[in-house]
Amino acid sequence: MFGNLWFSSEVVENIAISLGIFLLFMIFRKIFSKYVFKLLLWVVKKAPSPFFSQIMLAFEKPLQWVFLIIGIFVSAEYLPYFNEHNPFFLSLIRASLIFLISWGLINLASGSSVFFRSLNKKYSMEIDEILIPFLSKALKVVIVAISFTIIAQEFGYDISGFVAGLGIGGLAISLAAKDALGNLVGGVVIITERPFSIGDWIMTPSVEGTVEDITFRSTSVRTFAQALVTVPNSTLANENITNWSKMGKRQISFQLRIAYNTPREKLEGIVKQIRNILNQHDEVHPETIFATFDKYSDNGYEIFLYFFTKTTVWAEFLRIKEEINFEILKIIENEGVEIAIPARKLYPDVEMEQLTSRKLLKGEN
Repeated sequence: MFGNLWFSSEVVENIAISLGIFLLFMIFRKIFSKYVFKLLLWVVKKAPSPFFSQIMLAFEKPLQWVFLIIGIFVSAEYLPYFNEHNPFFLSLIRASLIFLISWGLINLASGSSVFFRSLNKKYSMEIDEILIPFLSKALKVVIVAISFTIIAQEFGYDISGFVAGLGIGGLAISLAAKDALGNLVGGVVIITERPFSIGDWIMTPSVEGTVEDITFRSTSVRTFAQALVTVPNSTLANENITNWSKMGKRQISFQLRIAYNTPREKLEGIVKQIRNILNQHDEVHPETIFATFDKYSDNGYEIFLYFFTKTTVWAEFLRIKEEINFEILKIIENEGVEIAIPARKLYPDVEMEQLTSRKLLKGEN
């Protein structure tokens, strides 16, 4: 009787020790998340590179769960009737740690743009803005695939047979996902050829606007009406793409018609003054400026103007264009000439009018 009571007391004591150890690690977890982690993060933020702080933030939640797993593992040693050396239990602990490491790496991949930008700055690597989110998503897929493989092997599953099965079913999957694969290839073409970057203003037969994001399947473009248009990569890769953001200068071209009653001297003076205005304007690109008496149109003398602004910003372009138009208007007013207005003269057929009048008098239709 006393032996049984003594054994029961030992069991209760071990259970209490096991629970105490588990609760102790839970307290450590609380202290770590509330004080230790914040202190470490404050120290890391003092570093010149933000990459270390990104690592700390990425592994914040996984580190909190590590305390829980360690607490379970240590407390299991004192738990009665439980074998802490059980292979399944050990595999479960190792798989949990692998999962937490993968969780942290996936979080880090989400902020991998900081990593890529630091590489770009340090080693002068040309990493396009459109490539960074694509690489981030690809890195996440690789991390998940590797983690799944390691965890499956930890529980004794044969991964080689699974991979072989993927090879056999690859053809059927590729046929079923023909459009998806086409979009993926289109995304690779866009990234490698780099016809545009995130933030560029593009125009295609499908859409015009600012590029916001590119994924494995599609590209998101924000139109000027603030609508978000999603274009499949396979469609976008096969279209003509005009990238207005890549302009080094912006074109202005139009015809100015002067009335035919303008004397030759005044017409010649107007052309010279317009040419001088364009040559002396600080915001007009000096490389290509044309202001010439071009031809005789139906309504008057036609002056051809062709030049470029240095800026490509739409608002600045319109402002410069307006300034030049007002200057040209001032020249025309000072010279006392008129801008030719399209007009049409009608010459009625007299015989037809007389015949119509006689029919009306006779009451004929």
